[in-house]
Amino acid sequence: MPADRLHLVRHGEVHNPRRVLYGRLPGYGLSADGRRMARQTAQYVHGLGRPIGALICSPLQRTRESAEPFTVLLGIEPVIDERVIEPTNVFEGRRMSRAFMNPMSWSHLSRPEIPSWGEPYAMVVDRMQAAMGEAWRATERGDVVIVSHQLPIWVTHLAVAGLPARHDPRRRRCALSSVTSFELVGDVWRETDYAEPAATAGAVDVGAV
Repeated sequence: MPADRLHLVRHGEVHNPRRVLYGRLPGYGLSADGRRMARQTAQYVHGLGRPIGALICSPLQRTRESAEPFTVLLGIEPVIDERVIEPTNVFEGRRMSRAFMNPMSWSHLSRPEIPSWGEPYAMVVDRMQAAMGEAWRATERGDVVIVSHQLPIWVTHLAVAGLPARHDPRRRRCALSSVTSFELVGDVWRETDYAEPAATAGAVDVGAV
């Protein structure tokens, strides 16, 4: 038997005092509030009363730290999967407000439908759904939790909903420590729920790709 449900969980708030786009850069772990958010989300998922059969996370520090409360509550060690990592982005380490003002950056903004500044959305969707499908089939009982990042979760949502991948990053429905849930019916993913269990008032969320 495959899994029952799959939850894509976004990491909590990152300590990012320079407010740069951190992407895959090392050294960007959770803030104190981010750790609280991760705990609240783990408690929410645990409170659903659904057994968790697998815990997976991206290799980046902020997702590994966001998976820790799940390990504490559920006693499951996370499996690292490179396929659910943040996409590449040419603007890593820079403040986007400044990058937009620099004419040398404009060539990277010419084709937002791909996007021209980083890993193509189609590739992100393909690797995310490959990881999701493998985890679903390998989990004999219970739900799967995958701790990932805003853009991979959001473009997966768009793909499942049959919507274009091109979007305004400022309008993503994927808050810090949010939970987007899916079921696989036959060969078709269906979104079943979206929740924001963690208090995020005042959070700094400017570093996502």
